[in-house]
Amino acid sequence: MKSENPISPSFPKDLPSLVLFLAVVLGVGITIGVLNTPGAWYEGLQKPPFNPPNWVFAPAWTILYILIAIAGWRTFLRAPDSRVMKIWYGQMVLNWIWSPLFFTLHFMWTAFAVIAAMLYLILNFIGGSWQTDRLSAQLFIPYALWTCFAGILNLSLALLN
Repeated sequence: MKSENPISPSFPKDLPSLVLFLAVVLGVGITIGVLNTPGAWYEGLQKPPFNPPNWVFAPAWTILYILIAIAGWRTFLRAPDSRVMKIWYGQMVLNWIWSPLFFTLHFMWTAFAVIAAMLYLILNFIGGSWQTDRLSAQLFIPYALWTCFAGILNLSLALLN
């Protein structure tokens, strides 16, 4: 049974927690991106034909991080100690460790295992939120699609190199 409005954030009371979710998710994500740039190593890799230009990644991740933060915030307001909130935390940790594994340590196969686990958690978040907070689940759909693409790209790079 779908709930039409599972949570009803009361502004301005809930605005600080939204700002905190946005600041942490975007702040950590951007910091990790700046500290783990693709660099010369990545430029030297043999790439599949569907490899997007480097400029695509920053705007894509910025938009995705905003969606991820809003979904996490909504879930936190509704059920801060729930299984779904723990899944949200788990996928976030995996998201943040992928770039150092791939771009800094050059552990392409380990990074692929991390992105596969991350996709599993993303899909579990969608499934776990679908009945109670459809909007949060829907906010994760672009993230799931992008993570599928990134996983295929990661796998392709590992196989080609």
